[in-house]
Order: sequence, then C-alpha cells, then structure tokens
Amino acid sequence: MSKLRRKIYITAGYNTISMGTGRKEFNPKKERAGLEDYIKEAGMGVLNQVGGGKLIDECVISNFMAARYNRQANLAAFFPMIDESLRYKPAIRVEGACGSGGLAIATAIKSILAETADVVLALGVEVQNTVKAVYGADILAGAGWSKKRKNGHAHFFPGQFSDRAGVYYQKYGKEYARKAYSRWFGNMIDNARLCPTAQEHHNTMANPAETHFKAEPNGKFFVDHLNVFDCSKVSDGASAILVCSEEGLKKLGVDKKNAVEIISFAQVADDITKDPENPVELTTVKTAVHWALQSASLTINDIATAEIHDCFTAAAVLAVEALGLAEPGKGAQYIIDGNTARTGSFPMNTTGGLIGWGHPVGATGIHMAVTILEQFTGKAGKAQITIPANKPYGMTVNMGGDDRTLTAIVYKKAE
Repeated sequence: MSKLRRKIYITAGYNTISMGTGRKEFNPKKERAGLEDYIKEAGMGVLNQVGGGKLIDECVISNFMAARYNRQANLAAFFPMIDESLRYKPAIRVEGACGSGGLAIATAIKSILAETADVVLALGVEVQNTVKAVYGADILAGAGWSKKRKNGHAHFFPGQFSDRAGVYYQKYGKEYARKAYSRWFGNMIDNARLCPTAQEHHNTMANPAETHFKAEPNGKFFVDHLNVFDCSKVSDGASAILVCSEEGLKKLGVDKKNAVEIISFAQVADDITKDPENPVELTTVKTAVHWALQSASLTINDIATAEIHDCFTAAAVLAVEALGLAEPGKGAQYIIDGNTARTGSFPMNTTGGLIGWGHPVGATGIHMAVTILEQFTGKAGKAQITIPANKPYGMTVNMGGDDRTLTAIVYKKAE
C-alpha cells in the first residue's frame, strides 16, 4: 500500500448504545428501536457536532444483513431522513460481513484521496434482535461460503472458531489457551463497565475471568471448544464518524485537537471458498496489518493501543499473534501476562471490544474508529487510557468472515 498523498482525519464520532441481552433496558418481549431509529440517532449525533449536514459532500453506510434481519435494502437512501440537507448528495452502501464498517471508512478515505469529497459521513448499523439466536446464526453464516453452510455447525461461525480453538489446544495446550480466553473475557467486561454505551456496561459478574474459566465447553449444548462467554453477543446499534481532508476540517471549523489523523490503511480480501491454510493463523489479518504498518513506516512496537476484532476470544489470541506482538503459540501467554489489559503494555479494545461493547455487525469497524478518536482526543471518559508521548499512534483491525475481508487502519494524534 502506498503512502497517502493527502492528509486525512476523523472527527465528530458518535455511538448509540449497543443494545441486547445484558443491557437493563433490553426486553425481547417489548417493541424496540428499529433500523431507521439507529441510523437517525447516529447520524444526528455526528451532524449536531458540526452544525448539520450542509457541509457533508458524500455519505457511505455499512451494513451486513438488513435485507434478512429487517427486510430492508437500499440503505443509502436513508441519509436524507437524517438531515434534509443530505438530499441528492452521493451516497453508497458497502458490505463485507463483520468487516463492513472498516470498508465504509476505507471507502470514505478513497473519496478524499480522489478529491471528490472533503467531508464524508460514514455510518454503520445493524439491528439483529429481530430473530431468535439460532435463526440469526443462519443469517450470520452468510459471512462465509454458502455451500459450506449445510455441512457446518448449527451455530456456524462459533463452530468455525471452535475448530480453530481445537487445533490451538492440540498444538499448545487446552488449559493454557483457555486461561488466555478467560483473561481476555475478564478484560473486556472490565472495559465495558467503564463505557456507558457498551452492551456489558451493566454486567455485575463478580469475577468474569473465573466464571468464564469454570464454564467448560460442551459440544452437546453449544460448540466443542468454546463456551457462550467466548462469543460476542447479538447486538443492535449504530456508529458514525466524519472522514475529512485538511480542507474539510477547516470548512467544518473543527480544531485539530478534536480530530485524529489517518496515516495509512490496508484493505485486503482472501478466497471465501477455501478453508484456512493454517487454523491457528489469521493470515489475512497478518497481511493487512503488515501493509498498513509498512505504509506508515512504523512497526507494531510504535502503536500505543489497538481495537481488534474479537468476535471470539479465540480470535483475540490469534490476532495478537497476527499483529506480531507474540510468536505463534505465545499469544495466549501475552494475554495471560496482562499486556492487553487497559493498564498493560499494549492495551486493546478499551471500551470492551466486540465481546464487551457489543457487535452490531455493520457498525463494528466504525465503532473501533470512534474509540480511537475518543482515546486520542482525551474524550473517552472513564474508559480513558494514557497515550504515551513517544507512541502517538493507534490502530483498528476490522475482520469480515473467517479471516476473509480485512481493513487495517493506522491513526496518529493530530498536530
């Protein structure tokens, strides 16, 4: 990936609550907010910070499966509903399964680079609590190759990562791996409790890591090598952010202290029809991260914090290794030693990640960017961590499917 030829920034991020089981307000028997409600809230949450939509040049919305969850397509046409001034402005919908949000930001970046826009509104949304979990598992299976669905687990994607976890157990030890999964789960619940929009914000579990570890995986109940705590939950929510050129920031009247610079990105995909070459390696994550860091002339040791795609605890361990923070088989120990905790040497997913904050699929990649924006502008509230002066860089890694659609973005504190 080549270096960016224009300065690009993110600003004015907004997250709705990630709604689902775990939130006190959630009641599956009562009518809840719909797709258009989340789109409206997230969009207005951004536009209210910059005086409305009149200076927005283009819009991009990311979503995975509204056509099945909500019987709604043509999502780009919802932008004028947010604000009258968005009528007749270019808008597009992008989809890359759980990596859709990252694609939205990449699409916005490309518009800025192409000089067709100076300010792009990127918004991600998913409303998944419209169907029972077992039916939702079938919908989510569309993130993989459909011809594999009939031979896959009833809970298709938990089954995919359960298989990866099983191989990791065989190579490196089950108890060792599960200690890391438990530590990761505990960290994510701790982080989510500090973020008021997180799905697990109200979690009162006395000892999350211990509770996780005691819950032995049971293939008769769920999948063979993971328990339900190992998985991100079903979530409804939306996130939005502005992607701007330097000229765009000036037009909006936004000071750089309220923005974060994007210094590189990598968008890559692999063959969805093939099984992983190595079940204990996320090769597409590794490739995207490598290219993004190379384009930024950085190494992983220059990054202060990262938002990674922990759809499953097993994915978090493999991502640590794919990022180059630990050698193969050593990612579990890296987490056990506390490095990825909010007080560790490389804090990750500081508002809870997919397991703690939630995973409204189409919004996840944008939520990651909003978290980085909040951390690097000092607006993360109780979830705020210290960004070392000698490491003014952050990263997001958004994955679609079983390591198939990837967007890795490197950010820098604006100067």
